[in-house]
Amino acid sequence: MLSEINSHQRTSTAWFHSEEAPWSSQQQRDRKQDEYGVCENLRKLEITGVSCRDVYAKLLHRYRHILGLWQPDIGPYGGLLNVVVDGLFIIGWMYLPPHDPHVDDPMRFKPLFRIHLMERKAATVECMYGHKGPHHGHIQIVKKDEFSTKCNQTDHHRMSGGRQEEFRTWLREEWGRTLEDIFHEHMQELILMKFIYTSQYDNCLTYRRIYLPPSSPDDLIKPGLFKGTYGSHGLEIVMLSFHGRRARGTKITGDPNIPAGQQTVEIDLRHRIQLPDLENQRNFNELSRLVLEVRERVRQEQQEGGHEAGEGRSRQGPRESQPSPAQPRAEAPSRGPDGTPGEDSGEPGDASAAAEQPAQCGQGQPFVLPVGVSSRNEDYPRTCRMCFYGTGLIAGHGFTSPERTPGVFILFDEDRFGFVWLELKSFSLYSRVQATFRNADAPSPQAFDEMLKNIQSLTS
Repeated sequence: MLSEINSHQRTSTAWFHSEEAPWSSQQQRDRKQDEYGVCENLRKLEITGVSCRDVYAKLLHRYRHILGLWQPDIGPYGGLLNVVVDGLFIIGWMYLPPHDPHVDDPMRFKPLFRIHLMERKAATVECMYGHKGPHHGHIQIVKKDEFSTKCNQTDHHRMSGGRQEEFRTWLREEWGRTLEDIFHEHMQELILMKFIYTSQYDNCLTYRRIYLPPSSPDDLIKPGLFKGTYGSHGLEIVMLSFHGRRARGTKITGDPNIPAGQQTVEIDLRHRIQLPDLENQRNFNELSRLVLEVRERVRQEQQEGGHEAGEGRSRQGPRESQPSPAQPRAEAPSRGPDGTPGEDSGEPGDASAAAEQPAQCGQGQPFVLPVGVSSRNEDYPRTCRMCFYGTGLIAGHGFTSPERTPGVFILFDEDRFGFVWLELKSFSLYSRVQATFRNADAPSPQAFDEMLKNIQSLTS
């Protein structure tokens, strides 16, 4: 199958030109510190022959629009790019999940491009893709929240051993193993498919801006980015956000079943699930019964209220408001081997009320997966705070025949949650991305919601 691997190069169109900045030297110093986080070394600048004005006008001001978080357009796979200022450089770092299934390990990252300024010349763009060092590239701005990179020396991406060596090197970096270590034939096919698809771009990519989700005192935990297990697809990145009485997980990286940009799970924060005692938790049929009972109540509410659950002020019966026996704060969505939810929104209030219900003795409830539920990572927490009814969307290859299916969301702590997919009989574990991102906040909640719609529409 390695003989099928081909390379492909995409071309670009409009190049970016920006006006020079009419700021004084002191204003430029202040803006570099406050807006870009630059702790400049003036003596170093003098030695290299570059003035503060040059750095600001030719580098920071010129390329200020590309700072922040971006999602590359790589078909269903997506990704997470962070563009930052680093001394006399602007660097685009691609953030990669840790190797499957180690969700608690830190993120990995590699440089895709850099822009630097030396000796009063115009800023130089270099492609960092491949293993032969920096080489000539270009950056273009398509519009305000979209830009593209282009490599002009793609021969620097090739390896002496041909595509087979490139594939083996990519496999070690992407998965931390060799193809011989992966015994599951379907997983081998998925891995090879991803390499063929992603390597054709040769770092000639279009990026669309993404924002971190805004937070509110009513949120059950802090929203943000999480790493999660996705069966044979490995680890993927999900963005957790809160929308009134619902929490959603949007895929930043994706796969051929559920592509990047789609919502992977949706959690109904009005409908908590009280788990049985530890022994009965091992019974899958018992868990399934509890979840399906809640699903039926949700359907009845939709019929009676004429709204989807989460819209308007649907009625909430006594059983729905019952707290599970051990938990202080609730959490939002995640996703299993193939999931995507719908688009309802609700009003705040119910979620924060659930968060106020205290845990017994502040410890939480013992938790164990039912017998027969598969998990990529057996090292999941054995204590949870609370559980909620949720839905995830499973689909065939190519996002065909998508179907929302019931499941249960498990909040373990502030930085970890899980989701049990009833139909798949599988469990996904998620762990927070512990990284600080500058220039990534949405200018308004409306801008964040619009961003979610835009990235979802690209793969719908």
